Amino acid sequence: MSNVDDIRLHSTLKEVFGFSQFREHQELAVRSILENQDILMLLPTGGGKSLCYQLPALMKEGVTIVVSPLLALMYDQVSALKVMGIKAESLSSMQSESEVQIIQRELLEQKIKLLYVSPERMATSGFIALLQRLKISSFVIDEAHCISEWGHEFRDDYRKLESIRSTFPNVPIAAFTATATQKVKSDIINQLHLNDPVLIKATAFRRNITISVKSREGNGQKQLLSIIEQKKGESGIVYAFSRKETEEIARFLRSKGVVTRFYHAGMSSEERTVVHKAFMNDTLQVVVATVAFGMGIDKSNIRFVIHTSMPKSIENYYQEIGRAGRDGLEAQTFLLYSMSDVVTRKSLIGKSDGNGEYKRVALQQLNDAIKFASGDVCRHKRIASYFGDAIEDCLNRCDNCLEVDSAKYIDISLQGQKFLSTVLRTSQNFGAHYLIDVLRGSESEKVLTNNHNTLSVYGIGKDSAKHEWLTISNRLIEIDALSQADFGVLKITEYGVAILKGGQTVMIKETTLAPSKALKSESSLNKEMQSTEFEILRALRSQLARDEKVPAYVIFSDKTLLEMSQKLPKIKEDMLAISGIGMVKYEKYGEQFLDVCKELVKIEK
Repeated sequence: MSNVDDIRLHSTLKEVFGFSQFREHQELAVRSILENQDILMLLPTGGGKSLCYQLPALMKEGVTIVVSPLLALMYDQVSALKVMGIKAESLSSMQSESEVQIIQRELLEQKIKLLYVSPERMATSGFIALLQRLKISSFVIDEAHCISEWGHEFRDDYRKLESIRSTFPNVPIAAFTATATQKVKSDIINQLHLNDPVLIKATAFRRNITISVKSREGNGQKQLLSIIEQKKGESGIVYAFSRKETEEIARFLRSKGVVTRFYHAGMSSEERTVVHKAFMNDTLQVVVATVAFGMGIDKSNIRFVIHTSMPKSIENYYQEIGRAGRDGLEAQTFLLYSMSDVVTRKSLIGKSDGNGEYKRVALQQLNDAIKFASGDVCRHKRIASYFGDAIEDCLNRCDNCLEVDSAKYIDISLQGQKFLSTVLRTSQNFGAHYLIDVLRGSESEKVLTNNHNTLSVYGIGKDSAKHEWLTISNRLIEIDALSQADFGVLKITEYGVAILKGGQTVMIKETTLAPSKALKSESSLNKEMQSTEFEILRALRSQLARDEKVPAYVIFSDKTLLEMSQKLPKIKEDMLAISGIGMVKYEKYGEQFLDVCKELVKIEK
């Protein structure tokens, strides 16, 4: 890249996007796309992946085609780009024929720099014929994990994107995803036929997110309300297991004064659109949604995400909590789980239409999620390890690390020996739930048929509840005293044999075995965002957003607004020095915010 191009690159970054420097990994992605190389980028949600292809789109000739899986996500991104003065459009089934014709004409006239489309549209011959008449600078495949059958959101229409390479052999392809195991990463490269792609992988560690996991008490509604009451108007998402639960939770929260609505696939598209827009425009504090239905949220100021049941995989969980804190500011996530969730999940896997391999992988993913929820190691470290990253303990960004100094550990070696002995006496052929039935003296048909009611270990664990035994079994798996074979069958390791013989002790955090009911949600950021200055600036932002019919964060992010409320700029140069404010946005909104800041300075004096 020449010096002139380099200057243009950084001036575009500042003037259009409002940033004086790139975030980690962004510059390599931008320069690779500008040099027409294929890339695969694994960047956690909130890491700034959109800029990685939007900036090159402005600098290259032609139009960049962005394939995105959700209409709502397309709408949000196009709205944000238009506010920055970038000519972007989307083509979807929601538009009229006349609107589609206008966009097609503008494409042929080379007036559009970014076009967002669904994978379904990319599969139509008519649209491909249109693309063949255009000068295309790049293809961008967003949420690229959807192309892999080993990913957590596999979609058939993504598979058809493999034809892009043969139809447009000379156009570079940039694939982006927040999550991908090694198997999924290889699948993305192979399915899209990427040519010697530049691989850019950021660590899975989201430093601005604090993760807390607690055992759910009953239906968890009291715990849920306790968290939300501490959030005082901040935006959040609650993920529930079923459509029915989303409606029940939303109804409960509304009865307690929380401004909330539910959102699930059983609603009409019109109903979902109303809820989506209200949430994006900050007129709803909380949306309660099913984890099985992606909301496609590009809202940057979501401050908390709560799961009310065990996620089916770490991939799903990581993707969902990634919707919090996309602006880089502090955010919190909470997981409320019960071992009854595991029974439900396993039942669904057993009833699914998937083949044996699919069910084996699904059960392994669920077991990994159980170990994550019940374990006492650093939560972030556990997630990073799942995706092949090695990181140090987060120290202060998860409940396990925050409690490490004050945590009380108890000796469960005797219970561990009882469980391991049961594994051994049943010939190492069963999973945890069946072994617990034997331990607790169950008279189930399966136990009686196998004559396991005659074993010496039968009933020796009656003194402990089923959820306690599940926690103990998970602890034994976590410390590698047990290994899991196909379909959750447990096998004793050498370390497990040592425990059985009394040569090793097994310790567990007391709160893991008997979780405390309290859920703390303290946040210094929460206090900063309740300042008079921030509230007044937020009110101005809300008014402008209503006038322009765009989400509030599109005007300025919470991060930008917070910095503005703290610095209270008095002149144009001070305003432009704030992260997220470039010349384009200053010319649209700068003077109005400057006027308010000047008034706030007078009040302070």
